[in-house]
Amino acid sequence: MSALSQRLGEFGYATGWRLARRLPRPVGTAVFALGADVATRRGGGGVRQLRANLTRVVPQADEQELDELVRRAMRSYARYWYESFRLPSTDKDKLLANFTITGVENIDAALAEGNGAVIALPHSGNWDVAGVWLARYLGGFTTVVERLKPESLFRRFVAYRESLGFEIVPLTGDSAAMRVLLKRLRENKVVCLVGDRDLTTSGLEVKFFGERTRMPAGPARLAATTGAALLPVGSWYSGDGWELRVHPRIRVTARAEVPAATQALADVFAGDIAAHPADWHMLQKFWLADLEAAELAGLEEAS
Repeated sequence: MSALSQRLGEFGYATGWRLARRLPRPVGTAVFALGADVATRRGGGGVRQLRANLTRVVPQADEQELDELVRRAMRSYARYWYESFRLPSTDKDKLLANFTITGVENIDAALAEGNGAVIALPHSGNWDVAGVWLARYLGGFTTVVERLKPESLFRRFVAYRESLGFEIVPLTGDSAAMRVLLKRLRENKVVCLVGDRDLTTSGLEVKFFGERTRMPAGPARLAATTGAALLPVGSWYSGDGWELRVHPRIRVTARAEVPAATQALADVFAGDIAAHPADWHMLQKFWLADLEAAELAGLEEAS
C-alpha cells in the first residue's frame, strides 16, 4: 500500500469517527445505510468478492435473492462501522440492554477449571460490541490486532479498543504476541481471537462450506498448549440489538489434535454464518480457489 493510500485511509477513518459521533443516531444510521447502498450499486472489488463469498454460503440463492443478500450484507457491514465509531461515547448500560447472550455457562465452566479460555469467533455481527459485554462480564480480556499502516492509524485503533476495556497485543509476526497470550491463559484469563481469516502464512487448511480455505491455527494451538478451553462463538444482529452464542468447548489436549480442532471451529462458524449470512463481513478473497486464481493471474501478468 502506497503512502498516499495509507494517508487517504487514515483520513477516511478519522472522518467516519467524527461523523458518526456528531450525527443524531437515526440520521447517522440512514447515512451509513445509504453509503452501503451506493457502494453496492457501484459494485467495486470488495462488493464483487462479497457476492462470490456469499454464493458459497447460500448456493441455492438465485440472482435476485443474491442481489438482496449482498445489499443486506453491505448494510450490515456499514452498521458495524457506524456502531464501532460511536462505541466509545455510547452509554454502555443502554447498549447492553439490547444485547442477548446464550451459553455464558461455557465461559464460567472453563474459568472454574483454572486454565483460562480461548474464545474464537468469525468476522460476523459486531465483535466490538461483543467485546464490550465480555469486558464488562470478566473485567477485561486480551486480544490480538493486525498491525495497520500508517502507524498513527494503528495507534488510533489500539486506543479505541483499549477504551472499551480490551487488552491489545499487536500481531507482529514473531513470538512476542504468543508469549503474552500464553501468560494470560496461565493466569486463568480469557483470550479472544477472530478466527476465520488467516492473516499469516501458517494457517491450517480446512473445508468450509464444501471448499478449501485456511484458518488460523492460533486458537487451537493456544488451547492445546495451556489446557485452556477452546470456545467457538457466533455473533450477529437481531433487529436493533445484538446476539452472541457461546458454543460448548472443543476438546484439544495435544498439538496433534490442532488440525481437527481447527476444522471443528470451522464447522461451528459455518453453522452460525449459514443461519445469518448477511452478517458475515467477508469482502476479501477467502477460499483457496479465489486466492490461487488471483496468484495465477499475477504470475501471468508478470511473465
